[in-house]
Amino acid sequence: MPTDTIQITFIHHDGTRQNVTASENQSVMQIALENNISTIEGICGGSLACATCHVYIPDQWKRRVEAQDNEQSEEEIDMLELAKNTKTTSRLACQIKLTTALNGLTIFLPQP
Repeated sequence: MPTDTIQITFIHHDGTRQNVTASENQSVMQIALENNISTIEGICGGSLACATCHVYIPDQWKRRVEAQDNEQSEEEIDMLELAKNTKTTSRLACQIKLTTALNGLTIFLPQP
């Protein structure tokens, strides 16, 4: 059964936009790695053991992301303490699974 494609825009720290296509059930981290998003390392492979996939989710997307079973866990909050330049909109990309409801999602990348 084919999956629907999802469009995501990564906005780099310098304002450069990178549009990518994803499939349902992939994590934002997986998509970033597949598309060579330079500031996403994903060293732990998505096991919530590092903060090398730190991103910012715009306020207007926060509820929609969380409504797709992507609530922020205490473990993720603890791991974000290791990341630089965190904000209230900080998330770990490995903890955001994509659904078609997230088509058009914009992700901001922190300064490396």
